[in-house]
Amino acid sequence: MIKTTFLRSFAVIALFITTLAHAQLRVEIAGVGANQIPVAIAAFGDETLAPQQISAIIKADLQRSGFFKIIDTGGVLTENSQLNLADWKSRGADAIVVGSVSRLADGRFEVRYRLFDTVKGMQLSSLALASQPQFLRVSAHKVADDVYEKLTGIKGAFATRIAYVTKSAKEFRLEIADSDGEGTQVALRSNEPIISPSWSPDGTKVAYVSFENKKPVVYIQDLVSRKRTVAANFKGSNSAPSWAPDGNRLAVALSRDGLTQVFIVNADGTGLRRLSNSNGIDTEPQFSADGQSIFFTSDRSGGPQIYKMSANGGEARRVTFSGSYNISPRISPDGKYLAYISRREGKFQLFLLDLSNGQEQRLSDTVKDESPSFSPNSKYLMYATESGRRGTLAVVSVDGQVKQRLTTQAGDIREPTWGPFMK
Repeated sequence: MIKTTFLRSFAVIALFITTLAHAQLRVEIAGVGANQIPVAIAAFGDETLAPQQISAIIKADLQRSGFFKIIDTGGVLTENSQLNLADWKSRGADAIVVGSVSRLADGRFEVRYRLFDTVKGMQLSSLALASQPQFLRVSAHKVADDVYEKLTGIKGAFATRIAYVTKSAKEFRLEIADSDGEGTQVALRSNEPIISPSWSPDGTKVAYVSFENKKPVVYIQDLVSRKRTVAANFKGSNSAPSWAPDGNRLAVALSRDGLTQVFIVNADGTGLRRLSNSNGIDTEPQFSADGQSIFFTSDRSGGPQIYKMSANGGEARRVTFSGSYNISPRISPDGKYLAYISRREGKFQLFLLDLSNGQEQRLSDTVKDESPSFSPNSKYLMYATESGRRGTLAVVSVDGQVKQRLTTQAGDIREPTWGPFMK
């Protein structure tokens, strides 16, 4: 039986943000995994009737993940085709993806697909996804997610979104896009800088810092209602918002009492409470995956290092010791890793710390890295860097093998943040 799913979450959000069709991101693959799974992906039946070629999107998703070697079937195969799985195995495919696209009476499109294991000679999965024409890419991403999960045992993150800030000659824009950089939409435009976007856990809001009032203020943009509210506008600087896992509170860095320190505030701006109390600058707070701890950057010991304290405040423990300059902590959703930017030999590069054993690994080979952000499945990191004196985005797997670059012709692109799984 094919499971049927309707794509509501993306539809609701997309109704309230403005499409920016001319500024899509372009993905360049620079590295792949060491052990790729060979997968045959057939052209879907009747997919030429749809505005998007579903099989091509699935291929692109799986290919850029770095974990799959795509085998072309050379023709159309639907979910009802009679397949000789042993023959496909002899052609070098460990799995095969087949499907079709049909137009429903109400104007929607339905994507139906099946995944077969040629080694075991059995069906692994099937789905039927109904969506409006403008959300067919989401259907394709969800199929790719299903293939990724069934073949790797890890939840796929193709049907997720990213947010980032672009700067052109005239304005700053907070933009939202699919994880592959397609479907770019503008959530906010401003003549003043926008920095530090942070997704809410449910993916319906983005907190960020704006300088439109000639000082940094933390706002929350609701992507569904399109309403904007103030979360932190206290005396001095208001910066570095990070959502608590409950979606009701934010950790922020405020200078209201003098030196910048870490605070907690409710998303509606009430209930402000100070957490850190040091003689240095404490900033860039990030909640742990379980919400029990906060990681942050502090120069209390001299140069900036990353510390950890209880989400209720109290004594802080230093986490980073390699290098004299470590900033921008980010915790993986599974709680296993700490990503951060470290300056060594004059280079600002992305590093990863395994919190279970303290092993550190450099993930990037660029030299002006900033703003790391984990994928919701904890397997990839997106970060900002520079190429040809322009800001661009890059993606790297946590093992450092898979590498991508996302570029645009629309100006500098910085401050990326990877959104959560959509329900």
